[in-house]
Amino acid sequence: MKGGRYLLVLGMLLCAVGVANAQTTQATIGPQSANIVQQATTSSQLIDAVRENKANSEDLLKLQEEGVIKATQKLEQLRQLFYEGLIAKNELDASEESLSALKATLESTRKKIGDSDRMIADIQSAESQRAKFIAQAAANKTRSFLRPTVLRYNGAANWSLSYLAGIQNFFSSTFGRPLPTSTVGQSTTHNRLGWDHRNAVDVGLHPDSVEGKMLINFLQTQGIPFLAFRGAIPGVSTGPHIHIGRPSQRLT
Repeated sequence: MKGGRYLLVLGMLLCAVGVANAQTTQATIGPQSANIVQQATTSSQLIDAVRENKANSEDLLKLQEEGVIKATQKLEQLRQLFYEGLIAKNELDASEESLSALKATLESTRKKIGDSDRMIADIQSAESQRAKFIAQAAANKTRSFLRPTVLRYNGAANWSLSYLAGIQNFFSSTFGRPLPTSTVGQSTTHNRLGWDHRNAVDVGLHPDSVEGKMLINFLQTQGIPFLAFRGAIPGVSTGPHIHIGRPSQRLT
């Protein structure tokens, strides 16, 4: 039963750390959209389970160490008896094999204890990185929304429409619905307004909505440039939306 608990804990850790250690990929976004308190409770419970397993292993280790000591003493006695011709060689061999098996089991338990320490450190590191990500995303949002109508973010990514698939995957996996793109590339509206929109995407989300904020945080962590419009601007924007890509240039 204890062994099954250990395997369960290990499986949970692989999922938790796999999510939290991807610093700036889509994987880091999932925990942010979940309930933070629940995430922290889950990690705390996981650490408690690992510590409980470690304590059980440490108790078992003491018994195994005592068993190795007794088996070593018995082997020395049998060797003396063998040298005196009082026992057969196969009896001595059996005692040596038994001691080797006990030592192997002892080393396995020691390794399990060491693995528990590493697992706890990995969980705590993952939680720390997740907290830093959330704090950074909040700080980016606070620093960026300086203008009442338009937010501009000049990301360092070498933006192209090829990024769109990753953005769509993030949004659909987070919210369970397709990214609400209103325009991909050039459109008649952009032709009428006189803007070159060929390498940009418009998403029909208000930047202050939950989905809009999550999308903006994702774009910032990926270094993807964007403009977020809170309202209409004559000749520029017909209403609230998020323009993904570099600012459009005037058509020539």
